[in-house]
Amino acid sequence: MFEKALDLFEQIDIELGDVTYTIVFNACAKLCNDRAMKIGKKLLAEMPENYRNNNIASTSAIDMLMKFGDVESAERMFRSIKAKGANIYGALMNGYNLNGESWKCFKIFEEMKEKDIIPDEIEWNILIGACSKSGMLHHCQYIVNQIPLNIQNKIRTQNALIDMWGKCGSIEKAKNVFNLVADRDTITYNAMSNNILFHLSFII
Repeated sequence: MFEKALDLFEQIDIELGDVTYTIVFNACAKLCNDRAMKIGKKLLAEMPENYRNNNIASTSAIDMLMKFGDVESAERMFRSIKAKGANIYGALMNGYNLNGESWKCFKIFEEMKEKDIIPDEIEWNILIGACSKSGMLHHCQYIVNQIPLNIQNKIRTQNALIDMWGKCGSIEKAKNVFNLVADRDTITYNAMSNNILFHLSFII
């Protein structure tokens, strides 16, 4: 499907709009092959300046670059955007998680706070993912203390927290979150089971 999207893109000869840029960037991000990288980077280089400040198109472009493993270009793109929404920050942080640079997420989070940009559920879950990868309890607690209760009570966030606490060595806190989950799903049970098995492996 994504290859066909690129086939169609290469056939069109009209002025591109933000929707087209977004679709092509997303297709390139999904494919991540040589053709996609060539098309995506060429399209981004030719994208008019006014579209670079379109949060939807820019979010897709940053996501694409991060999927390509081109962290530096994604960072340059991020810095060039004048008015950044939470989704732009989320794309950058998610890219850091994908590319083994999760520690940078905490710096970006502080920038969001300075600019009074409020994370939504997606950004909070990305930050929780960064905590999981860092394995540092003080990072985990620092982030959790700032997550609004209405977000903490969402099952996706609860599942992420269970996984995070387990990976950071706090099985008790993982259990506490597990016990708070009202409608547990397969992911909830898998996250808790994996935590228990992980900790048992150190005991046996």
